[in-house]
Amino acid sequence: MSPQHDQPTATTTPSRRTVLTAATAVATAGAALAVPGSAAAEPAAADRAGGPPPATRQRPGRELRALLAEIDPDRIEATVRKLASFGTRHTLSAQDDPERGIGAARDWIHERMRAYAEASGGRMTVELQSYVQEPASRIPVPTRITNIVATLRGSVSPERVYVVSGHYDSRATDVMDAESDAPGADDDASGVAVAMELARVMARRRPAATLVFAAVAGEEQGLYGAAYMAERYRQAGTDVQGMFTNDIVGSPKADDGTVDPYGVRLFAEGVPTSETPAEATRRLSVGGENDSRSRQLARFVRDTADNDATGMRVRVVHRRDRYLRGGDQIPFLERGYPAARFTEPTEDFAHQHQDVRVENGKQYGDLPEFCDFAYIARVAKVNAAALWTLAQAPGTPTGVRLLTSSLTNATQIVWERGADPDLAGYEVVWRETTEPEWTHVVPAGDVTGFELDLSKDNVFFGVRAVGRSGLRSPVAFPR
Repeated sequence: MSPQHDQPTATTTPSRRTVLTAATAVATAGAALAVPGSAAAEPAAADRAGGPPPATRQRPGRELRALLAEIDPDRIEATVRKLASFGTRHTLSAQDDPERGIGAARDWIHERMRAYAEASGGRMTVELQSYVQEPASRIPVPTRITNIVATLRGSVSPERVYVVSGHYDSRATDVMDAESDAPGADDDASGVAVAMELARVMARRRPAATLVFAAVAGEEQGLYGAAYMAERYRQAGTDVQGMFTNDIVGSPKADDGTVDPYGVRLFAEGVPTSETPAEATRRLSVGGENDSRSRQLARFVRDTADNDATGMRVRVVHRRDRYLRGGDQIPFLERGYPAARFTEPTEDFAHQHQDVRVENGKQYGDLPEFCDFAYIARVAKVNAAALWTLAQAPGTPTGVRLLTSSLTNATQIVWERGADPDLAGYEVVWRETTEPEWTHVVPAGDVTGFELDLSKDNVFFGVRAVGRSGLRSPVAFPR
């Protein structure tokens, strides 16, 4: 370790002491640890109504803008229409028919992902991740469930993994009906199209961390494919630092006819599903009800993807998912991984999970005609902005703790130094306990401890890493 990294922690000698007052200017905090010439050093644009907080916002740089410009609504439309053309993609439908059923869809997605991987120079691999699900809820007979998983290995920190997915199975009104047409355009060919388009665009690039693009099966029957994928990661000890599922991202139109073409919802769980009651009690005794890793991931999405480059507003919803329903982020949450779900602003239930039918000369069902492909492309840009920034920034800090062994009105916070080669240092963030977003940022430098003249009794603190490019990681909340 070089001398500049061999710094004392706050457990011995405070690395730096900063006096903060109520007059601290939030607007100046975003310039902390900015690298000249980097995206983070660019002047912040004027705040947009409802946009992310200025303190932690990360402006998109030229590299990211070039990537977003390659996302193609026409390709997304072609993907959605092709998936809908298989008639049904029900998990219990035919697996060996080349024209109809989930097997035909599986083979087509696999072929397309392999074609995208050819542009990666061997860095992207594609696998059919398959197992036989024994009879269980909504699975009456042993059924093969297959995920298509494209993995783009990171060039700097490959052990750090981020996942984006959509589910390629579909359903009719009767969830056990494997025979009727169930095109599943909005639910969820739209989400699969997002994952596939990102795989196509990013295969030609070299992310620092590993990116995974997945089309999973068995979602409508019980999240089986995603559960299998998440469990494989858990058993392998994979460091999944973020997972996004895109489920029902095809249309900005609500069932009452209103349209919100520039909004997308992001559902993010608060108290982690994976916590034991004892762990939850210890954590909640010092606060943090709104500071799970998934909530920090959602804040990061707003910081990086709610901007003019994507043209979208990200509405974070502080819930695990919608009432009576759930998506493929849940198996990841259950295994302790930070995960969140993208979905359209307001669903039109008249078009979802309905058998294809004609009433008064009008066709109904989850059909491609219901989708807005330009909207799906913008959702893809939101995913891309967050994923690419996650991959290029250092990993989320680990071992973050507040030292509480002595009575004092100052706050000492410590953490472990990350192994990312491009790590430049750290920032401490804080906010009032009643604030939903981080409001202040303080540069700490390349150290593993920091002291502030601010009482830990009154505010919440966090730590984020800063790369040499100026990109920041998600915030880590003290545990």
